[in-house]
Amino acid sequence: MPIENQLAEHRSYLMRFARLQLRNEAWAEDAVSETMLAALSKPQSFGNRSQLKTWLVGILKHKVIDVLRQRQREVVLVDDEGDGGEELDALMFKADGHYANKPTEWGNPEQELNSRQFFTVLEACAEKLPAAMGRVFLMREWLELPSEEICKELQLTPTNLYVQLHRARLRLRECLEINWFGNRAAS
Repeated sequence: MPIENQLAEHRSYLMRFARLQLRNEAWAEDAVSETMLAALSKPQSFGNRSQLKTWLVGILKHKVIDVLRQRQREVVLVDDEGDGGEELDALMFKADGHYANKPTEWGNPEQELNSRQFFTVLEACAEKLPAAMGRVFLMREWLELPSEEICKELQLTPTNLYVQLHRARLRLRECLEINWFGNRAAS
């Protein structure tokens, strides 16, 4: 199969990834287009050393970081009327700081990582995060940007960054327990 057709098969996944991080349709389209152009201009650099999708996501990560740096001052986050962190903390923790409910058994997380369905649920949960919180989480965990760079780009204090990351992880945990691990335990 020609490389062009193989690339086209992965375009929708790349668009979802870019939209999730950039939260701007035009920027996501630009990043994916640049990824496709880069892949087409140097297909020999792929060399079948990994899966094509993995190689494309690696290129896209760099393109997304470039877009974030270029468009840093243009980013407008919709005010989502707070991130609901206080309510989440009240539901998740007792007054003494311990969990209100024991976390659900997650089984073997390493085995779950190999599951495509798990990643589909994880992506859906990440998309449900409030815009600002989701952006911070994706920059740190999926794009693997250093905390200092995220703070600089989003004009956050380190404390605020860590609070946002903590709240994002709590929400993701809750979402995964409901939509993945809870379903698995019921089976």
